[in-house]
Amino acid sequence: MLMYSIAGLNPIFHWVKDHRVHHKYSETDGDPHNAKRGFFFSHVGWIMVKRHPEYLRRQREVDLSDITADPVVMFNKKYARELFYIFCIAIPVAVPVIFWSETLLHAILTQCFTRYVLILNFIWSVNSVAHLWGDRPYNRAINPRDNTLVSLVTGGEGSHNYHHTFPWDYKASEFPYSRLNLTSLFIRGFSQIGWAYDLREPSPTLVQEVIHKIGDKSNVPSLIR
Repeated sequence: MLMYSIAGLNPIFHWVKDHRVHHKYSETDGDPHNAKRGFFFSHVGWIMVKRHPEYLRRQREVDLSDITADPVVMFNKKYARELFYIFCIAIPVAVPVIFWSETLLHAILTQCFTRYVLILNFIWSVNSVAHLWGDRPYNRAINPRDNTLVSLVTGGEGSHNYHHTFPWDYKASEFPYSRLNLTSLFIRGFSQIGWAYDLREPSPTLVQEVIHKIGDKSNVPSLIR
């Protein structure tokens, strides 16, 4: 939750709600960042305009009981503004000033503008770039793509065709060590000390079956051909 606050995004509660609606109604008017409306809309335009009536209808149907029962998520929702200013603005600006004798102006420019703007655009690229350009080795019938560039800037979140085909896989990728999948390594590391648990993933047999039935086999990674 604290690392999420550093990124300066909307509260976890709202992110989870949007993500669940996105998966259930992907590439339709119910999708909050519908990529069929173009790159700009799916990248940043969707947070600059009023939500589509279909999304508003669908988001009311999403079950969020598990999220509302999570005290950490609800703490984040209640104090989102304070957490944003402390962990996304104040601490990143203070650290270089205090420990590296950086000027306040340079600290503000690098942390509030360069770092924060880059982080937002890297995260948004999953909704836009990974829905418009790349390969579809697992399911050629859906729009989400596997995009190596997106993986590089997000720590492994670019295997988006895989993620939409097997959304329950905690790795969001078939291969936990390829495409710089640092996110999976982070989760797996905490699973070793019991802080992450009940990790779900499809069997290799199921992945192979799906690839041969609906995947674009010309784009299947060489390790699984």
